[in-house]
Amino acid sequence: MTAPSSAYPARWPRYVEVAPGILVTAGLVWNALSPQDYWGDPMLTAASVTAGALLTLRHTLVIGVVIVVGVFALTVKDGTAHDIVGHLELLNTVFAALMGLGVNRVIAYHGRHLDVVRMVAEAAQRAVLPEPPRRIGPLAVAARYQAAQSQARIGGDAYAVQRTPFGVRLLIADVRGKGMGAVSAVSVLLGAFREAAEEEAELPALAGRMERALLRESEQTSEEDRLEGFITALLCEVLPGGDGLRLLDCGHPAPYLCHGTEVRALETGEPGLPLGMGALGGARTGPAVTPFPPGATLLLVTDGVTEARDRAGTFFDPSARLAGHGPFAGPQEVIDVLVREVEEWTGGPRDDDMAVLAITRRSAP
Repeated sequence: MTAPSSAYPARWPRYVEVAPGILVTAGLVWNALSPQDYWGDPMLTAASVTAGALLTLRHTLVIGVVIVVGVFALTVKDGTAHDIVGHLELLNTVFAALMGLGVNRVIAYHGRHLDVVRMVAEAAQRAVLPEPPRRIGPLAVAARYQAAQSQARIGGDAYAVQRTPFGVRLLIADVRGKGMGAVSAVSVLLGAFREAAEEEAELPALAGRMERALLRESEQTSEEDRLEGFITALLCEVLPGGDGLRLLDCGHPAPYLCHGTEVRALETGEPGLPLGMGALGGARTGPAVTPFPPGATLLLVTDGVTEARDRAGTFFDPSARLAGHGPFAGPQEVIDVLVREVEEWTGGPRDDDMAVLAITRRSAP
């Protein structure tokens, strides 16, 4: 990689990238018109360093050559090209150009290192959180994970879809924390879900299996992590034939049903404790049952959606923002519209990761 800027494709606005050229022009003009010799030199030095930080190696080299040639032309114009003053000025100019090249190479090296780290993070994310199948029987499926920061690729939100003897089961979850600790918790959670979903006939029993797996894993962590670590989750089961849904809420934001032009939050009953907090006691409530008509889309989200704020601090409301966009052609369109609306609502970077899972019940042919 020769361009440090390629490591940060969306980092600098266009007007920032032309700053080195503006500084070169201003510095040379200042030197030419100033009554004192070479007052524009600080601008030329800044241009060289700025080019090294923002531009490619080739462009940084061009900026350096323009500065050196421009200063040499000024020494000839001023009659100092053959004395010690002119020689020192050229030496300082060459040093500034070399400094810009050095900055460029240092940033390029760290850019390559960051690319390697990002590739490893993406591979880990794909291994832990693979894409769900696009079609399971009469259900069309789509999902998206979007990090809070554009350079991040890994976090603690999770989703899963699995066909079981009891119907198609879905999970969406949000792990407290980020980084590799959160990824480890996601790995345990998804592993427990995939195993228990095939064996447990009832959603509360499935949640209990997942809870026990997390508690076993937490025995290897610090006491602080055990006390503060938890996972909000929502379990969903599509009844055989797709006529209805069972929903079990473990402290997670409610799902939404998109049908025609209507979008509404579904009632999930009394929310239970998040997973990992079973030591506080209390039995889990039974799942809520709701119809799932043909053509409808079930939308599951994490709090990166529901807690997104605009500049006034108002929370994002999926029901209000998605209403009127339907009817939707399928789950992917629902997710695309939702993500676009969240980005417009926040008007900038979000504070939390965002995971979205959607399924659409296709009408029978």
